[in-house]
Amino acid sequence: MLAQGTASKEQLKAALRAQFPDAKLQTHKEFVASVNKQMDQFFLLLYVLLALSVIVSLFGIVNTLVLSVFERTRELGMLRAVGMSRRQVRRMIRSESVVTALIGGVLGMVIGVFLSAIVTKALSNDGVAFNLPVGTLIAFLVVAMVAGVVAAILPARRASRLDVLEALQYE
Repeated sequence: MLAQGTASKEQLKAALRAQFPDAKLQTHKEFVASVNKQMDQFFLLLYVLLALSVIVSLFGIVNTLVLSVFERTRELGMLRAVGMSRRQVRRMIRSESVVTALIGGVLGMVIGVFLSAIVTKALSNDGVAFNLPVGTLIAFLVVAMVAGVVAAILPARRASRLDVLEALQYE
């Protein structure tokens, strides 16, 4: 064995390779960098999963709005008959979509913050601290609003193009 403090990194690697060929020698900074890289990859995976969940929620919102437009065809025809413009119909459907997306986004964030607070409380003895990323949460709320607007494009277009007379006769 080598005396502590007298060996260079190359000598330590050679001594370590002799007994443990698969072992990897790292300084403290290299170890921290390695762990941070792994955590960054893990968080990237979580962001990809979050993006996939947003895409799935877009389909859910579109489906809900399309069904809402079909079910309210007569109501939409009545609104158009009493003077609502096509633009106002599109705005109404878009608003419903944004509200739906924001409710889902806020509810998901509240549950996520609550669960992360519980996990960090349990791991507080291991040096894990709770940190609320306010900027990221606001960015996700903006993404939820944009997703709501995008999801409303087709249903709002269909609702605004309804023929008033046919919509009033619709059962």
